Amino acid sequence: MHPMLTIARRAADEAGKVIMRGFRQLDQIQVHEKGRGDLVSAVDQQAEMAIRRVLHDKFPHHDILGEEGGDTPADGAKKSEYQWIIDPLDGTANFLHGLPIFAVSIALVHQGKLEVGLVYNPVVDECFMAARGEGALLNERRIRTSRLRDGGRGVVATGFPYREPKLLAQQYAYLPAALSVFSDVRRLGAAALDLCYVACGRQDGFFEMNLNSWDIAAGVLIAQEAGAIVTDFAGEANMLENGGVVCANAYLHRPLLEALAQASLSN
Repeated sequence: MHPMLTIARRAADEAGKVIMRGFRQLDQIQVHEKGRGDLVSAVDQQAEMAIRRVLHDKFPHHDILGEEGGDTPADGAKKSEYQWIIDPLDGTANFLHGLPIFAVSIALVHQGKLEVGLVYNPVVDECFMAARGEGALLNERRIRTSRLRDGGRGVVATGFPYREPKLLAQQYAYLPAALSVFSDVRRLGAAALDLCYVACGRQDGFFEMNLNSWDIAAGVLIAQEAGAIVTDFAGEANMLENGGVVCANAYLHRPLLEALAQASLSN
């Protein structure tokens, strides 16, 4: 295993312990709203602290960007060539409703390139991971995307831009476009897992707007290393910068991308 992944797994395990303690006593968790529909719990914050402790102990000179703690350079204003991007609990709304579709997401960027990615769902003890150029794994077993060529037999997942209601009209236009390529749509509520589910063939595609880098960094690398094509809505590799993701296997990515582009032009 890539040495950075070993540490990422250790950090994810620590966060997973925090999350599972909270999952067993949901009625006692303190929650507040960061924005419209954007929930954060004490568990999110505690899980991120657990991840940061492990990473900082092993890599004190690496920068860390986390959903709850923000961007913390290791050495004041000086930027490191290494940056960890972490979401301690992707799918907080699912978690708070007792729906077991959520995950810890940890990625490492080195000089602007995704180097390692790990997504861990502690409820089912599933750990997806990848290192650049080394393929993708689920619980130590190699995974690949589906080889489906006929989208009419496949499913595509999406998410709704609840933080930006003005984008909902565009999302509504995208849905029939996606259904012109695929037979059905899923909405799971955890982008990191959506990308991993494309990676292992549980879903054949995924698209979503208005995401943050910590939502998708690890999942993007895992999907790519499993053979998926991942772009933004313009077909470029600027997903982390603009928050738009279109992901599918090698046969279905272009049809999906083109259908979404048509919907965007006609909306």
